[in-house]
Amino acid sequence: MRDLDKLQAQIEALVGRTDAVRSPEGAAIDEVLDLLDRGLIRVCEPVEGGWQTNPWIKQAILLYFARYDNVLVGSNSDITASALPSYFDKVPTKKNYAELGVRCVPPGVARYGSFLERGAILMPGYVNIGAWVGAGSMVDTWATVGSCAQIGRGVHLSGGVGIGGVLEPPQAQPVVIEDGAFIGSRCIVVEGVRVAAEAVLGAGVVLTASTPIVDVRGNQPQISKGLIPPRAVVIPGTLPKQFPAGTFGTPCALIIGERSANTDRKVSLESAIRDFGVAV
Repeated sequence: MRDLDKLQAQIEALVGRTDAVRSPEGAAIDEVLDLLDRGLIRVCEPVEGGWQTNPWIKQAILLYFARYDNVLVGSNSDITASALPSYFDKVPTKKNYAELGVRCVPPGVARYGSFLERGAILMPGYVNIGAWVGAGSMVDTWATVGSCAQIGRGVHLSGGVGIGGVLEPPQAQPVVIEDGAFIGSRCIVVEGVRVAAEAVLGAGVVLTASTPIVDVRGNQPQISKGLIPPRAVVIPGTLPKQFPAGTFGTPCALIIGERSANTDRKVSLESAIRDFGVAV
């Protein structure tokens, strides 16, 4: 594989130079997208104590849009392809599922420059450019994985889940869903929120960077933002807030329990549903 420091320098040298992006010099952009598509580099990667975003890779994605014009993606010119959808876009759809060992169910779509690890399943959902989906994870029906979002191994994104994406600013951290997490139906996770390993979000939980996360497991509520701790069981809730017209409930997320650490993930999830009455 290429020297990534050198490749990074080439990408950073192209920023703001529209003429160079479409020149042979812009081949560095194509190389970055190829590495992303094969899972050899990541927009955001785990490091000791957290996650590190690589802004130069995001810059390469943005430059890719400037390098190419919209074209017909998918062809209806023959019988084999006539039943397949076609698109008009700058980015082709992903095609290397067999090589990767990934199942994609019609009409699921992953964009070129995203990566799905071996054993992942894409139901009729969507995975955007720059996103990474780990081994054994399922993107269920109508679930969306936004640009550059990082989905760990053994994760289940239930039907209708919305995982937000981010390309700009390049230094912004994307949404991270860590290994073994279960994201219930119609949950929304955006704005760089991190859901730690094996956490359970009950149906309908909405998490933004400013959403209060209220831990109600102790005698007093503990409020935080932006991070769901490991193995936490979370449901939607409300907090009272005073407005000129009166007091009204505003959305929050309630941590009501914890998945057992001494049972396997399947049993632990069933226990969470039974013990805490979480709708998933």
